Amino acid sequence: MVVTKFESWWVERGKCLFDRKRQGSAKMGWDVLVIQLTADNGITGSATCMAARSGAVSEAYLNETIAPVVLGRDPHDREAIFQELWSIDRHEAFFPVFLPGPIDVALWDMCAREAKLPLYKYIGACRSSLPVYASSNFLPHAEDYVAEALYYKKRGIKAYKVHPSGPVPFDMEVHQAVRDAVGESFTLMSDPVGTYTLNEAIRVGRQLEQLHYEWFEEPFRDFELWKYTELCRTLDIPIAATETTRGCHWGVAQVIAQRAADIVRADVSWKHGITGTLKIAHLAEAFGLNCEIHTTTMNYMDMVNLHVSCAIKNCKYFEYFVPEDHYRLPMKGDLPIDSEGMIHAPNAPGIGAELDWELIQASCRSYCCQEYAEGSSAAV
Repeated sequence: MVVTKFESWWVERGKCLFDRKRQGSAKMGWDVLVIQLTADNGITGSATCMAARSGAVSEAYLNETIAPVVLGRDPHDREAIFQELWSIDRHEAFFPVFLPGPIDVALWDMCAREAKLPLYKYIGACRSSLPVYASSNFLPHAEDYVAEALYYKKRGIKAYKVHPSGPVPFDMEVHQAVRDAVGESFTLMSDPVGTYTLNEAIRVGRQLEQLHYEWFEEPFRDFELWKYTELCRTLDIPIAATETTRGCHWGVAQVIAQRAADIVRADVSWKHGITGTLKIAHLAEAFGLNCEIHTTTMNYMDMVNLHVSCAIKNCKYFEYFVPEDHYRLPMKGDLPIDSEGMIHAPNAPGIGAELDWELIQASCRSYCCQEYAEGSSAAV
C-alpha cells in the first residue's frame, strides 16, 4: 500500500471565536483545511487542519512542502515520515505548529481502516470511554460562566473549565462565582491563557486551592520555564502546561526536566499528530505525570484525541470545547457524549466519524490535488 493521491479543501467556517483583545488587528476567520489521502488499493485516510489566520499559508505548506514527503510512501512508515518532516522543519521550513499533525492522523486513519479496526484498538486500547469536562470560551461576565457551567451540569457533565478573560480581579471573581453556583462536588479547572506575573499567579493559585479546583493551567506563556518552576514549587494545586510548547516530546522533556509542570498537555493537531502525542503521553507516564489531551477546536480531530485518550492510561478527562456548534464543521453529527457525561470511542474502522462532504463542497474556497505516478507527483 502506497499513498497515490493527496487532496485538500480549504473550507470557510465563517466564525471568529476570539474577542478583539485576542484577535488583534489581523484576520481571524478560523477556517479549516480538510485533507484526504488515498492509497493505491483505494483506502483513504482523512484529517482536518486549522487555518485560523491564513488558509492560503496552510494550503501552500501542505501542497508544496508536505505532500511530496507523503506521496509514494507506505502509510505504515509513519515514524519515518514523522522524522523526515522534523528534519525539513529544522532546515528552513518552520511549519506552523498545527500543520504536520493532521498528515500523521490521516496516515493512522488509513492504516486502521485497512486493518478494519477502530483507531484506539489499532493503537492499542486501554479503555473505550472517559469523562468529559465542558471547556468555555472567553466570556464577558462572571454570570455568563455561571450560566454555562450550570447548563452543562444539568446535561450530566460533571466538570467544567473556565477560561477567564482577565484581568486578575475579574478572573478571581469568576472562580468564586462558578464554585458557589455548582457546589463542592463538581470538578472545576481554570485556564486563563494568561500573561500573569509570578506574584499574580501565586495569588490566583492560592484562591483556586481554597476553592478546590482540579488544576491551574497556562497562567504564563509556555516558554517562561523559570516562572512555571517557581509556581509548581510554591503551590499545591497541580499546574498544567505545555499546550503550545514547541518541539513535540523534545520540548515537553525540557519542561519535565525543569519541574515546570505537574500535568503536561498535548493534542493531535499541535503536537505532530498521533505519533507525537503518544510520544509525549508515554514520556509523561515514565515520570509519573498525566498528559491531559487538549482540544483541537475541531470536532473531527477531537474524535482522534478521544481515540488517543483511550489508548493511554495517564489521561483523566476529555476536553469538550463548548458551545459545540462552533466546532462541529466539517464533521457530521455531535461528539458521542452520553447523559452521564461520558464520551465513548466509536467502533467503526479508523476514526469512525463522518465528514460532511456536501457542506465541505458548499463552503470550499479552493481545492488542490496531487497524484503520484512512476516516482513523481503531479498537481491537478
